[in-house]
Parts: sequence; structure tokens; C-alpha cells
Amino acid sequence: MHVVATAGHVDHGKSTLVRVLSGMEPDRWAEERRRGMTIDLGFAWTRLGSGATVAFVDVPGHARFVPNMLAGVGPAPAAMIVVAADEGWMPQSAEHLAALDALGVRHGLLVVSRADLADPAAATEAALAEIAKTSLGRVPAVAVSGVTGAGIGELRAALDRLVTELPAADRGGAVRLWIDRAFTIRGAGTVVTGTLGAGTLRTGDVLELAGSGRGVRVRGLQCLGEPADEVGAVARVAVNLRGVDRADVGRGEALLTPGRFRLTELVDVRVRGDAVASLPETVTLHLGSAAVPVRVRPLGVDTARLRLDRPLPLRIGDRALLRDPGRHHVSGGVTVLDVAPPGLGRRGAGAARAAELAGMDGSADLGGELRRRRLMRRDELVRMGFAEPALGEPVAGDWFADPEYWVGLGARLADEVTDYVEKNPLEPGMPVEMLRHQLGLPDRSLVEALVTDPLTLHGGRVAPARSGIPAELLAAVRRAFDPERPFAAPETHRLAELGLGARQLGAAVRLGLIVQLAPNVVLPADAPARAAAILASGPQPFTPSEARRALDTTRRVAVPLLELLDRTGVTLRGADDRRTVKRL
Repeated sequence: MHVVATAGHVDHGKSTLVRVLSGMEPDRWAEERRRGMTIDLGFAWTRLGSGATVAFVDVPGHARFVPNMLAGVGPAPAAMIVVAADEGWMPQSAEHLAALDALGVRHGLLVVSRADLADPAAATEAALAEIAKTSLGRVPAVAVSGVTGAGIGELRAALDRLVTELPAADRGGAVRLWIDRAFTIRGAGTVVTGTLGAGTLRTGDVLELAGSGRGVRVRGLQCLGEPADEVGAVARVAVNLRGVDRADVGRGEALLTPGRFRLTELVDVRVRGDAVASLPETVTLHLGSAAVPVRVRPLGVDTARLRLDRPLPLRIGDRALLRDPGRHHVSGGVTVLDVAPPGLGRRGAGAARAAELAGMDGSADLGGELRRRRLMRRDELVRMGFAEPALGEPVAGDWFADPEYWVGLGARLADEVTDYVEKNPLEPGMPVEMLRHQLGLPDRSLVEALVTDPLTLHGGRVAPARSGIPAELLAAVRRAFDPERPFAAPETHRLAELGLGARQLGAAVRLGLIVQLAPNVVLPADAPARAAAILASGPQPFTPSEARRALDTTRRVAVPLLELLDRTGVTLRGADDRRTVKRL
């Protein structure tokens, strides 16, 4: 299916042409049919000679109903501009064309209607000249009469050619269905309609309702008046929502693929059309079917910051338009450059931001985004509009980093660790959490990913590969023990005299210089093995007292030493606290 919106001045025959082409009545309201004037959006469809189906979004042409017109044109990829041969180019012709240009619509067709009332040549020439100045460029033109049927065959052929030029839809993309109608059907509940520009909808899908952020389930689908289990873009679609009150949804809301869009009320944009400096302080932003008041803060010659009256699901590269409702004037089109812009609190921040925006074109530039933000999570990037397969591999977990910044972080980490170890030679390294704070990182996994040779990560600390044992510590340990009595643990006061406090003893244990049996009870590192050999050479089994005498030590040392030999499986403890050396 292809979707084409009408555009043009009031009473130039847009609805008449849709009616003739489709055989359907696009004006839904009795008031519209009574007055012979379209007030709100109408919908109809027809099958062309090639077999392609075109769904029309018929828009009102009166100046009072331009917001309704914009709601219909916004999501449509192509337009059929209608100009009456007997009246020619008119004010609403110009405003509708300005809206199409602001939205960046590139595919269209000029239809000169009421050719039975006047020679269409002059109107055709004038209209083509106006259209050529816009994003539509040169378009084909067809002269028709809805009364006599003249030119209708040529119009259908021109529509056939138009739809073949439309870009292929991204059916695997994220769904953002802008709602243009919402109503209740007895026995079915709430139904919403819209133009599906990308993605695929299926019965049973859970979508996010942008206005509230709540999840809603698709109860049923219709396309071209027929039930469907699945509808892919581009298409006009009606969605029956389960458990949603009609009061909770309306025009301007959107149904979204969960987790794929960022709701934002602050965006930086590039403006085309009126000079940024001449924009009113408050205008209306039209995007999709939404119309939201925004406050404008000029930044550069063609860039501005918009503060939205309510959050919208926006992505980098989105096209929208600004309209001054007081003057009934389309002020210009905007391209969204940033959906999560930085604050501008410091003096000169606005000028610096304008210079930064000057280098942005509204494309999803991963390298540029990372240069500006340094670190970003996958979820943030996807919501901004980056295609997940194009992101590549993260540096850690789901984190992506600017390569230059990442290299710099690695160098800073090495310097921080070296400085810490020099100041704390007895520590086993710098704690990861301390490093995270020093480097200003949001996640400890980033610190761990930065640890590369010759640094090591162990026990939550980062350390350089050790080149040796601190000389002062080695000397103090050697002086602590009597070579003639290797199982005589030094007393607490003696350890203090040697400068062997808790930190020093902990370092000596980690370096393999001593074994700690209990607080302030330490022996040389080889003491357990030497004790096992001595005990194995004596009578088996043996009591703790016999072990104490064999090792020439005290009960203060013998008891925890025997418990260590038990835990390591060297000795087997039996009845009456007797032990047997099981292995050496």
C-alpha cells in the first residue's frame, strides 16, 4: 500500500477527486456533507492499474482548519496538490505548499481541477513554478474534471508512476504510529487510526502509549476496512487497543515500539524558512499528528533550542514544522539535531553550543555523538535513532566510548594506580571504586575494562605487576623470627617495635613472607610444612601437648597451627583431640 495526502485551497475539489478515484465518501461528518466543505481528515483508497493500492488522506483546505490539515500531511510520504483551473494559485495553496516544504516532502503530483470551467494552462504554469521552489522540485501535472471525468484516467496513471518512485518502507524498523483519530466501537472498545510509516504491527503486540508511557496491547487490526493479523508499513491502519479508555488517547499521541524512542521536551534544531531571530518567542511545533506549543531560544543563525509544552517521542533527523498560529503563518521547517541537549547555564554556553550545532546535519553520526558525550549506553543511542546493528561492539557491558577519550582514560588510570601504589606500598593495589570516582566514570565495569597489561585486577583492586618485595618490609620480617626457634611467634610488642602493624602484616601475608595463624600470631611462610615434617617423624597419634614439645613452642602457637594443618588436610583429628599426620 502507498499513502498520499491531498493539499490545496478550500473548495478546489480535493474531496471530489478522492471520491471519483475511490468511489468512497471521504467526508465523514454530516456537517461536512451539508456545507460541502472538508473540516477534518477524511480517508479513502483505490486500486490502480498496476495493482498497487493508494490510500488517500484527504485534508481540509480552509485556513481555520490548517492544524487538522497538518495532522494528516505530517506522516504521509507523498502529496497530491490540487489547484482549481478557474481560480489558480490561492493563499491556502501557498500555506499547504509551505507546510509540505517544511516537512521535507519530496514526492508529489500537481492536479489542476475544474478543467471544464477554464483553460488549465495558466494555473498549471503558475503552480508548477511555485512547487519547483520547494523540496518537491519538478512534479508531473495532470488537468482533470471531477464533473465530466476528463483526465481521470491520466490521473490514475500519474499516481501509478508516483508510487513507484516512493522509497521502500522499513518494515523491520521501530513503530511510531501517530494517532489521527480515536473512537469507540461498541463491543470492541477503543480504536485509533494513523499512517504507519515504518515497522510492522501484529495482533497481540504490546506498544507504548507515548502520552502516558504505559504499555498497551493490540487487540485487533484493520487495514482498508478488512481485519488483519499483521500490517506492515507503509499503510493506513486501525488499531483496536485492549483496556484503554477513549479519554486516554487522541490525536497527537503516538503508539511506539517499547524502548525505541526517547520522550523529550527539550531539543536543539536547525531551522529552515524564517530567520531564527525573527521567530516569535512561542510558536507551535507540528510533527506527525501532534501540535505542541514550544518556546524558542535562538542559538545561531539557523539553529535554536525548543522547549516543548509536553514531551514527544523524537529522534535525531526528525523533520517538523513551526507555525505561528497568531499570524496563520508557517514559519519554517526544522530538523532535529539533538534530543538530549546539554544545559546552557554558563556565560558563553549558547554561542559555544551554536558553533557545535553548526557541524551537525541531523544524521545519526555515532562518532560525533560519542565525541560530544564521551560515554553512552546502547539504550540511549537506540532511543536517539541509531540503528542497533550499526553500533558495533561496546567497550564494556552496554557502554560505548569515544576512542580518543577511552585511550586517555586508560593512561589516566595507569597514572592513578602508579601514584597510589607509590604512596601505599603495602596495599595490594588501588580499589576499583576509588578509581571510578577519580576518573569520573558512571560504572565500575568501565574501570575493569580499562585494566590492561602490565596492570592486573584482583580482589577488587588494580595493581601493577610487582617487581619485588619492599626492602623495609622484608628486613622487618627477617628480624622478627629466631632461626634457631622457627615456631616461636614474636610477641605483639616485638611486632610493634619492628613496625609490623596490621597493614604491614597483611602485606607480608599477600607477598608470601609469613603465615598468620591468629591476630598477632605469625610464623615464617614455610612453618606449616616444616611442622608437618617434624610431627610425621614422631609417634602417631599425638596430643597437642606432645606437638607443642616437639615443635619447641607455646600453646598460643601450637593450637592455631594444628587447626591450620587440620583445615588443609595435613593432619586428621581423632578422639581425645589426638592427631595423625595424614600426608606431607
